[in-house]
Amino acid sequence: MSYIPLAYKLRPKNFDDIFGQENLTSSDSFFRKSIESDLVSSMILFGPPGCGKTSIASVIADITESEFVQINAVSSGIADLKKIIKKAKETREGLLNKDTILFIDEIHRFNKKQQDYLLPFVEDGTVILIGATTENPSYEVNSALLSRCSVFSLKALENSDIEKLLENSVLKINKISEYKNLKLNLTKKNIKYIADVSNGDARFSINVLEKLLNELKNGNKISENLIKKVVQKKSLNYDKKGSNHYDIVSAFIKSMRGSDPNASIYWLARMIEGGEDPKFIARRMIIFASEDVGLANPTALLLANETMQAVTFVGLPECRINLAECATYLAKSKKDNSSYNAINSAISDVRNFGDLDVPLHLRNANTNLDSEMGYGKGYIYPHEADDSSQQYMPDKLRGRGYF
Repeated sequence: MSYIPLAYKLRPKNFDDIFGQENLTSSDSFFRKSIESDLVSSMILFGPPGCGKTSIASVIADITESEFVQINAVSSGIADLKKIIKKAKETREGLLNKDTILFIDEIHRFNKKQQDYLLPFVEDGTVILIGATTENPSYEVNSALLSRCSVFSLKALENSDIEKLLENSVLKINKISEYKNLKLNLTKKNIKYIADVSNGDARFSINVLEKLLNELKNGNKISENLIKKVVQKKSLNYDKKGSNHYDIVSAFIKSMRGSDPNASIYWLARMIEGGEDPKFIARRMIIFASEDVGLANPTALLLANETMQAVTFVGLPECRINLAECATYLAKSKKDNSSYNAINSAISDVRNFGDLDVPLHLRNANTNLDSEMGYGKGYIYPHEADDSSQQYMPDKLRGRGYF
């Protein structure tokens, strides 16, 4: 018998079984009324992991009169889409005369070509698209496709939402024939603890229940210690290639820039616990040392470079100490971004003015011809004479200041 995850067995059959997204699932919401009237239009469900995107899609699948096809963008491509579109046309034009809802989980994993392929079929109604994504669709979904979809933002679940979900799930589990004899009983304290460590991720909490069921099958009894052993580690929403990754890195940099060592350490801890590459963190601090601390404390760049060296030699978990030392040092350092601003202004002029000529007196006369053309003529050697009147910039930028 093939393995079926508990989360799949417990998937909601109606909107009342979905917790935490009442703006969409309450009985008086326009969204719910539309779905229950079988008036489904293309949409993007955007929210953090485990907030209910797939659950909402599964409810739509159960209550709609349309054909429902579910794929994951990670493991699907244009060949799969072609088969689905072909069948959708047959279903729509044949005796069934039914619409096809195409649910694409992790739609942000589709590249531009794959998204473009979908566009005309969403446009003409061959398929009704429901895309689920943890990434901001404004950045990850083509604007043309996005303009043809309603975007619904789902919020992270509160602990109280997870607690309700767990209580509801335990009731369902004890009614499933294969689990009846196991008698999964959790105290309110147990449920509260699991909700707390789930960090707003409903799927994580259900996975904990599944592990507890396995422990019961092995003859173990439910206890606080067993639950802690099963949980092992708090669930963290951290995608090293996604927007959550960039949001946390941004918070880390801005906390150091704002000279807040406590916040800097917190965001550093979030990255470490989320599995971020410590070399990436060290690289960001090297950049920060010049961009934000700069000439106010040139030693900062030396320390940041040495931190990278330490991270390379030591590795996790010990290099967390090196990273923390550098982060607090950078946060507490005085700040100066004059060099950063100067190079940006200079690059802007280079792009705007192009290849401006080097003044003749600044050129080296390496040949007789160079001398005849005036190379180096009139150059003042600063170690021997006052060069305060000497021009070092190209003629068009004479008097320009960057620093």
